[in-house]
This record gives sequence, structure tokens and C-alpha cells, in this order.
Amino acid sequence: MAEFNSMEMMICAASRLLDDGAMVVVGTGAPCAAAMLAQKTTAPNLTLMFEAGGVGPLLPRMPISVGDSRTFYRGLMATSMGDVMETCQRGLVDYTFLGGAQIDMYGNLNSTRIGSDHQKPSVRLPGSGGANDLASFCWRVLVITPHDRRRFAKRVDFITTPGFLDGPGAREKAGLPPGTGPHKVITNLAVMGYEEKSKRMQVESLHPNVTLDEVRDNTGFELLLKDPLERTPTPTDEQLRVLREEVDSERYIIGRK
Repeated sequence: MAEFNSMEMMICAASRLLDDGAMVVVGTGAPCAAAMLAQKTTAPNLTLMFEAGGVGPLLPRMPISVGDSRTFYRGLMATSMGDVMETCQRGLVDYTFLGGAQIDMYGNLNSTRIGSDHQKPSVRLPGSGGANDLASFCWRVLVITPHDRRRFAKRVDFITTPGFLDGPGAREKAGLPPGTGPHKVITNLAVMGYEEKSKRMQVESLHPNVTLDEVRDNTGFELLLKDPLERTPTPTDEQLRVLREEVDSERYIIGRK
């Protein structure tokens, strides 16, 4: 078994979550790498969609933005942001990958500000982009993020992107489509999902050589545990070869610390 770093571990774990024949909206970076890896290994009929309008490309190399010309390469459609968002609203998109500076136990994401004063925050973040729309209308939300206490907060400073809000039934009460919402969180330590009744985040598998105490020490709220708690499969030699040679040969993503 070849050696691998934490970024490669996250990408390989995320790629296994994408079903063959599914549709997924991705951004650049690790989510795109995971989708490309899935398309080249376990999910050849996976349809990638990009916010700027690329639908169904067969990516030759890692794009540097959602509007990169490579996101249209041999694609099914070269359309618009409006068409992509309408497709999500119609309930046709299975997955979306999102991220943020903070995430809480219900999967709410903050990418707007750090601090309680909206006019004078300690940090002003980029904001929603299309994240709120995508999390509101795609069936399952996937998050790839580093795992630390500042990021996994007991309460996010601002809800940019709705998860399960404050618990069971809250999304539906807010007018969001039933059955949509957070699905999995993939970090450098573990894979988390959400307990069906409480809608709270729960640890489903620990990555190789990671302990449960490490995960808890890096989380700002109490995590539930899936029974039985599993080990995340290690990347296979073939996954690593494809990731390093065909997906990210320039090491734009997997070369990050």
C-alpha cells in the first residue's frame, strides 16, 4: 500500500460517496478532485455540474475556477448559472459539495462573517455565492473540510447556508423541500453523517490511525456516534495513481498541507 497524505485521504473517501449515474454540483479544489476521481474509477456515469454553466464535462485536467473553459470540455451543455440553479430547484441534482469557515452540529455553514457584530465583524468572509441555493434545493450536501475546534463550532456566527437549522422539521418549516439537507462531512480525521431522528452530526468512520479522542478534541460540540463505528477504507493504489497522474498531476490540491 502506497503512502498518502491527509488531503489524498479526504478526496478518496469523498469520491466513494458519489453514486454512478448521479448528478453533482462541484466547485474547484478538493470537491472537484473527488468528483473527477469518482468519474474515472467507481462512477463513470457521474454527471458533473459547475455553477457557471458547464454540465457533464469529461475534465481533461483540474479546472482553476467554476468558469474555467475546461469545465465545458466535451460536456453535455454549455449553459448558464440560471439553468444550473433551475435544475437544482426542480429536484434533479443528487449531490452538492460545499464548505465554510464554520459548521455546527446540525450542518449549518457560515461563510459570511466571524464575530457577533455584522457591521464590524472580526473577519469578513466571501459570503454565500451559490451555496445557499445549492444547499436549499440539492438532495444531499457533502462537505470536505479540515477538522478543528474553531471550524466545528457549537453555534455558527452566521447561517449562510442552511443545514438542519435547529433540528428535526426545521428545514420543512422554513419552506425547504422535504428530504433535502446535509448528508456527509469528510475531514482529515473522520467521516461524519447525521442521526436520522435528531438530525445531529455523528461520527460514522475514523480514518486510519485516528482515535475517537482526537476527533472529539477537535470538535466544539458533542458528537453522536454511529453503532458500529467503522474505519474509513484506506485509498487503494489505483485510486492514488489516478488521483496523482490523471486528476491532479500538478499537485494543486493534493500538494497542500
